[in-house]
Parts: sequence; C-alpha cells; structure tokens
Amino acid sequence: MNFDVNAKLEEKERKSGKRVIGFVLTVGTKPSVAKFEVEGLATLEGKNPDIDKMLEVTTERKIPLLLNRVYQSVFTSTYLLAQMMDTSYPPPDMLSSGEMNKNGSEGHVEWGGKEEANEAEKPEQTKKVKAKAKR
Repeated sequence: MNFDVNAKLEEKERKSGKRVIGFVLTVGTKPSVAKFEVEGLATLEGKNPDIDKMLEVTTERKIPLLLNRVYQSVFTSTYLLAQMMDTSYPPPDMLSSGEMNKNGSEGHVEWGGKEEANEAEKPEQTKKVKAKAKR
C-alpha cells in the first residue's frame, strides 16, 4: 500500500524564544481507501537557533524536523483509527525512514512563515518541499 502525504506548516506567532506553528497533516492511501487528516498547533520554546533548526528544511531530510515530530505525536491516533476502519495504516517512521523520496507515493509540504521585524506582520513566504513515502 502506498500513501500520499501532504502537510502545511504556517507560523502563527513569533517571539524571542518562542514560535507557534499551525499544521495540517493529511495522509491518504493509494488506491484511495482512507484519508487521515490532523490539524493543530505546535509550540516551540527555547533558544532561537534551536528553534530555527527544528524549522529548517535540510537537503538530507527534505522536510522540517518539526513535521517529523508532529507525525510521531499523531501516529498512535492514526493507527487506532485505521484499525477501527479495518484499513491499512501508514508506517510509524514514514517521514524519517529511508523510504522517503523513493519510488512510491508522493506528497508535498508547504511552509508559510512570518518575518521577524518589530512585531509588524509581513506577507507570508511559502516554501514547497516534495516528499514521497511508501509502505
């Protein structure tokens, strides 16, 4: 079974030592049997360089580390729902395993963030990252 993974991350609040990120994570089966969607807020607190590391898209991972942490947090719920619906569930390490970006299902990640400047809101910047997953 293959899975389509789509995610959107959007910065909602930025202060020194704190960021609040809204997320929507959608995982669908291929062929289309089930679709799991989770939406929420993730709050990052700590030193600004450490927060930036959680949000940076590396060439190795192709996704922000935060997205992997969110997926790990919601995996149990997704697994339980899949069991109740008697359908396949995505692997627990789908976003961090070596299966990412190999032949299989495709998806994308959108990252919208605000620039830090005198608490004035600036237009959002969106980065799209391609991600593939296969189970």
